[in-house]
Amino acid sequence: MAWAYLVAAGLLEIGWPLGLRIAENPVTRVRGVVTAVVFMTASGALLWLAQKQIAMGTAYAVWTGIGAVGTLTVGILFYGEPSNWMRLGSASLIVLGIIGLKLSH
Repeated sequence: MAWAYLVAAGLLEIGWPLGLRIAENPVTRVRGVVTAVVFMTASGALLWLAQKQIAMGTAYAVWTGIGAVGTLTVGILFYGEPSNWMRLGSASLIVLGIIGLKLSH
């Protein structure tokens, strides 16, 4: 169950940068900040639960990796951010690192 918590925490980690993106617009600033805080809190709570059974370093690296690659993907798909080979290749290395940490646990 700890790994399910960790994956969910990583996916929720994607929500707070999106909230901050929404907060860039003065009209949606409050909604964006509230969204970011809600996602931060939920993600942190699930990370805390996961760390009860998964080593702190492994849990943190996987959590941030899922959040980083997920946010990069959302930026490319929904915000027109660049998807050049260097960005995608670097994200692939993060994914390989996450897989390696899971296999070594």
